[in-house]
Amino acid sequence: MNLKPIKPFEPILSETIPEDDDWISQIKWDGVRVLTYYDGEKTTLYNRKLNERTNIFPELLKIEDYADCQSVILDGEVIALDHNGKPSFHEVMKRDAVKRPEKVKELMEAVPISYMIFDIIFHNGEWIHQYPLQERMELLNSIIHPNEYVQLVPTYTDGKSLFEIVKQYDLEGIVCKDMNSNYHINGKNGNWKKIKNYKDLIAIICGVTYRSGIVNAMLLGLYNDDHQLTYIGDVGTGKLTKDEWKYFTEIINPLKSDTMPFVNLGKNINHVQWLRPILTVKIQYMEWTAGLSLRQPSIQAFVDYDPQDCKLNQ
Repeated sequence: MNLKPIKPFEPILSETIPEDDDWISQIKWDGVRVLTYYDGEKTTLYNRKLNERTNIFPELLKIEDYADCQSVILDGEVIALDHNGKPSFHEVMKRDAVKRPEKVKELMEAVPISYMIFDIIFHNGEWIHQYPLQERMELLNSIIHPNEYVQLVPTYTDGKSLFEIVKQYDLEGIVCKDMNSNYHINGKNGNWKKIKNYKDLIAIICGVTYRSGIVNAMLLGLYNDDHQLTYIGDVGTGKLTKDEWKYFTEIINPLKSDTMPFVNLGKNINHVQWLRPILTVKIQYMEWTAGLSLRQPSIQAFVDYDPQDCKLNQ
């Protein structure tokens, strides 16, 4: 059996929490979306962009330790906690961004992860994505046995109360799901809604400024509808450590450019080193200003993301 990776079902952004009896709510974990594929012989892991993560999270490869099945595709979120015990995108990216296999074992101890499973798409040779969520969840609860690394995402019927708890603990948000809905592979619709406690996006690093030879701020951009790079602000605060700023300063050397890439900035801008629009970063922010720039942006982590998908209407 050859289980090819699929693009997972995505929720749409919403400002309202459904109150119908057919809806449930779950915490939206600030982690990395990972689907687990077990074909009866081997287990592989892929993220939402279809990039393989099998060797990055070896804790999840012994499927028999947590799932009773002959074959399966599971959907969930890999998370890591910060020193306050909260899910941290910055922490989990220390694992997800590993390039050298020899570093994985070291980071398994330094940055432990949990796999928060919330759906099942394929089971014992049968595609079940057309089953109602209610049935998929019942099956999921019957075959998954939580352990040190694997948990089932708790489900709640009172979305408004859950969102108040999320705000109290400053978590990312909630996802509300229609229990009658199927799993829309490679798509999104209103059957899953995400309600965020704070706003974030993936932006392109298009330029930098320096202080004492070290980068101290990034100029961010997104593509508009005409595929032109639009300046959305600069950011110099967030979760990057001094060592990460130093490392970033070194790795951007091959990306330096003399060309200002933005369509909405003047030509004469001093003290900026422009970069080829390749690197991407996750940014948390308060809101958009009237001039289409970010208010109070904060760096969360570097991410492996296609710059072509970084758009103003993302």
